Amino acid sequence: MYVYTDFDCAFLTERNQQFRAQVARRLDGSLTEEEFRPLRLMNGLYLQLHAYMLRVAIPYGSLNPDQLRKLAEISERWDRGYGHFTTRQNIQFNWPELPDVPDMLDALGEVGLHAIQTSGNTIRNVTSDHFAAAAADEIADPRPYAELIRQWSTDHPEFQFLPRKFKIAITGSPSDRTVTRAHDIGLRMVRKDGTAGFEVIVGGGLGRTPMLGKVIRAFLPVADLLPYLEAIVATYNLLGRRDNKYKARIKITVHENGLEHVRDLVEARFAEIAPYFDSEATQAELARIAAHFEAPVLPEVTESDYHTARANDPAFRSWSDTNITAHKKKGYGIVTISLKAHGAVPGDATSAQMRVVAELAEFFGQGEIRVSHEQNLILPHVALANLPVVYSVLKRHGLATANAGLLSDIIACPGMDYCALATARSIPVAQELATHFERLKLEHDIGPLKIKISGCINACGHHHVGHIGILGLDRGGVETYQITLGGDGTEDAALGERTGPGFSYQEIVPAIERILRTYLALRHGREETFLHVFRRIGLSPFKAALYHSEAADAA
Repeated sequence: MYVYTDFDCAFLTERNQQFRAQVARRLDGSLTEEEFRPLRLMNGLYLQLHAYMLRVAIPYGSLNPDQLRKLAEISERWDRGYGHFTTRQNIQFNWPELPDVPDMLDALGEVGLHAIQTSGNTIRNVTSDHFAAAAADEIADPRPYAELIRQWSTDHPEFQFLPRKFKIAITGSPSDRTVTRAHDIGLRMVRKDGTAGFEVIVGGGLGRTPMLGKVIRAFLPVADLLPYLEAIVATYNLLGRRDNKYKARIKITVHENGLEHVRDLVEARFAEIAPYFDSEATQAELARIAAHFEAPVLPEVTESDYHTARANDPAFRSWSDTNITAHKKKGYGIVTISLKAHGAVPGDATSAQMRVVAELAEFFGQGEIRVSHEQNLILPHVALANLPVVYSVLKRHGLATANAGLLSDIIACPGMDYCALATARSIPVAQELATHFERLKLEHDIGPLKIKISGCINACGHHHVGHIGILGLDRGGVETYQITLGGDGTEDAALGERTGPGFSYQEIVPAIERILRTYLALRHGREETFLHVFRRIGLSPFKAALYHSEAADAA
């Protein structure tokens, strides 16, 4: 993992001191809330529905045990004893008091964390594959490149007041676990003639006008990464609209101007600025960064204890079936720690749970923890022989739910329980869906399924790319939930199709049950997933089940 240099530490100390002075001016009345707003947003501090919220960046989703323990300490000392992990691999503290925020930032700085550019019209936290350096299909670890981008983009003088927020995702694997096509810029590592480079995607984004990104460069040499990114963002900064915030994202810029015109402008800007980038110095810096990400030395291990536990403990077998992913090295596994116990708030972890995960990472996981965009925690390097012990510890602390990738592994934004922008509740819908299907004992029979829920049109819950997407809206003062089907956030990305009129809060769980019972009736065996069935038969049978019960019965 990357370790801050003296420069990094000094930069962060000075930045935090500056914000401490700004908070003091707000508290003594020298600054109004409106004057304070842009200053706090530059430091990740929001004013939510009930209180301030501090959003902390977890760059490319990587943490070490000391960092996770510090997050646990902050949650206990200055919040309410828990943190909420988000779809941008950040963590949010929902109840800080304004006078305490500078102390929280100083505490974060002690372990190399911060809240810079987690808000505002800037380049946000760069997200990456939560299985990086462990996935069997990986071309290269994308995290050194993500760290290079983080350093380039932090306080970049040209890009602090973009037309709108700007999000970058990077993956080093053909299997896209970062939803690259739903980002302003998506970077997918590819090989050309044996050389690694990047496929560059622009113009993706969800929200009010969901769009999938388009390939602007099929192959970008690694050495050209920073000048090409700068060319894209600079072009957007000049061309992007500022007259309407709903049309200010780069997806609209690409849509209104056409990909070819945007590409011409980007390539022209790239040709202009590339000679001024010191490629040799950039590559030297990349090499320095990469040294922090050397793969751990994993000794040869036996798997006998793992197979014995699977044979003798059905609960362990069920958990290992869903929550363990194959590692690139034989004898090891990638552990998904579900933060989605049935009835729990998706993405929430208590301070005690954070400390447990930190300890497990230290003793069994090579000192590495990842945050997934699906709001779970990952131990990327665990010997299979140690999994029975890991499972036992997780089980004691409510972290061993065997549901990774299943129905109750739901992405949900905070919704109207916290967010000032939300128009409907998300968390209770996720909780009721999870507990309802747990009572029916259908979750494992249904198999792989991604349900994503947003409490407003901004789509922080990624509902557009859910196999089943749920969007909460206000219709005349009544919460109404629209359903989309067939979305996909992988390398085969697709936007979901809207089924029709929305459902009330009381109707949404029964509506989802009708969809899934239709799937169970129409699938060709247990191996055919919900998404496969949808792609085979289309929307019509599901619409019939939702809106015409007699037609569904006849089918």
